[in-house]
Amino acid sequence: MENNESAMEISDQEFNEIVKNGHKLVVVDFFAEWCMPCLMLSPVIEELAEEMKEVKFVKINVDDNKELAGKYQVSSIPCLILFKDGKEVERLIGNQTQEEIENKINENLE
Repeated sequence: MENNESAMEISDQEFNEIVKNGHKLVVVDFFAEWCMPCLMLSPVIEELAEEMKEVKFVKINVDDNKELAGKYQVSSIPCLILFKDGKEVERLIGNQTQEEIENKINENLE
């Protein structure tokens, strides 16, 4: 799966392929379409995805992927989970600024 310039929405099945295989750092945005803070965060994630080509950005709709949200104990959204080499390394809950997200990503790229 190629790293395009925007954060694409993926399913439970695609999650393992992307997060566990072959991508050094993956930012997973757990969201819901009815969640206002999620909608406010979405353009920030899209912009970061365009700027930070070395990072894979994906979105998981918690309403469509309840099992995956449960597996990672996502109880509040928006929730960004950073995976490095297939393992969770950082979790950001609630609305974050672009700078805060970028800083956490850069810390985990080193």
